[in-house]
Amino acid sequence: MKMERAWTVLMVIVAIQCAVAGAWDHYKEPLIFKRLVPNNGTGEVAVDQYHRYKEDINLMKSLNFEAYRFSISWSRIFPDGTGKVKWKGVAYYNRLINYLLKRGITPYANLYHYDLPLALEKKYQGWLSDRVVKDYADYADFCFKMFGDRVKNWTTFNEPRVVAALGYDNGFHAPGRCSKEYGNCTAGNSGTEPYIVAHHLILSHAVAVQRYREKYQVMMLVFQSELSRSAMMIDGLGLNDRWIGPQAFSWLMAEEGCYTGRRRALEMSSFCKHRKEIKPDKEQKGRIGNLLDFVWYEPLTRSKADNLAAQRSRDFQVGWFIHPIVYGDYPKTMQNIVGDRLPNCTKEQVEMVKESMDFVGINQYTAYYVYDKPNLKSLAIKRTGKLDLLAYYEWLYKVSWGMYKAVTYIKGRYENPTMILSENGMDYPGNDTLPKGLYDKERINFYNNYLTELKMAIDDGANVVGYFAWSLLDNFEWRLGYTSRFGIVYVDWRTLKRYPKMSAMWFKHILARKWY
Repeated sequence: MKMERAWTVLMVIVAIQCAVAGAWDHYKEPLIFKRLVPNNGTGEVAVDQYHRYKEDINLMKSLNFEAYRFSISWSRIFPDGTGKVKWKGVAYYNRLINYLLKRGITPYANLYHYDLPLALEKKYQGWLSDRVVKDYADYADFCFKMFGDRVKNWTTFNEPRVVAALGYDNGFHAPGRCSKEYGNCTAGNSGTEPYIVAHHLILSHAVAVQRYREKYQVMMLVFQSELSRSAMMIDGLGLNDRWIGPQAFSWLMAEEGCYTGRRRALEMSSFCKHRKEIKPDKEQKGRIGNLLDFVWYEPLTRSKADNLAAQRSRDFQVGWFIHPIVYGDYPKTMQNIVGDRLPNCTKEQVEMVKESMDFVGINQYTAYYVYDKPNLKSLAIKRTGKLDLLAYYEWLYKVSWGMYKAVTYIKGRYENPTMILSENGMDYPGNDTLPKGLYDKERINFYNNYLTELKMAIDDGANVVGYFAWSLLDNFEWRLGYTSRFGIVYVDWRTLKRYPKMSAMWFKHILARKWY
């Protein structure tokens, strides 16, 4: 498979190791934990990347990988969610980032991966409270300040839909809240809480992006009103309500006042008056986005009812979080079905949310057929298809054409944003022995087929600029614990020793040939 258009093949793993007090710590209570995670597995040690990060980065380098997506743990930075900083945690991420750069690997930092600090869950019920918006923004701001001089690629949340739906609709994930008829939960309201949580997640994302753009990102948005509605020309380039880069900014701003630089005509009185308030603290030259999970939903038949059912499914999954960012409101299907249970946004919030991403990450694994069946709890019923398409766990079917359809759907429906394919992979059983685990030929077929479909989407105009495989190492897979292996590197759960699989060698070969 030759990649005729230049785009970067990247590698991904999320770091979930070492004891940190997150909301999943609720599930250390024996009865709850046994219900949720097989064999009482926890993420306290996981693959112990905290101590083995150099070994893992050297392994990435030996496999020719060019970038690494990791998640920063909020609790590792602020054990109580706010207030006192745990500098030992900051030092760890500095070591990780510095060594990545030393080895020539680009860091991609994600700020939240299902791990709300337990202190905030206890203090005000976490994502159910609007107080979390400011606390999250302060945490994000701290990370930008500490690491942004070296990290140029940021994402605010990994799969916010999973946080809202699995945490508050069916209770599969922390904090395990739902209505009794939807799951085995002791508290919650599946009809209202997922939408409240999603509302706060979207606002938290937008406030964090606003902080980044105003204080750290290289570009500054200069509004017409701030320029006294003057016609501004710089080297013949008309700049009106437009992003201004570092060179243009240097022409407009100086540490001790405003100066003309290379310009033809410029009225700067209002702009200069407020320069201290709008000048960025740093020019980090970075970008920021969000990571959304997207199962492709295909109508089972050509009937209008099945097509509408498939569209409802797409709207309630990826549209829930990208539609407000692109268009400023929720999808019409959600508005019609959820009604006044959808929280309202103020005009200021709508303006803040809209266009609050430089790129979007799409986590794409599988596809389902759906058909309409009225008067059921589900909006659409999924038919999984033939068993020979199943990877290991029941949710993951190997449907490579779903990749093409998902990516081109984002292209067509959401104005072809800059996209990164931020997760893609398949699992094997967690109890596979080393000899069996190393021979993952089916995973190679999976990646080859999905990348072929992604290449087709790019050829058809999708603005995809990067790809991450999930994942580098076998790891703690949240509710699945250690019963599922997604890694291209086998990890012995007892010794934590790493062994590259056939799929790792396949990636190494492709990257060495520069077929991208």
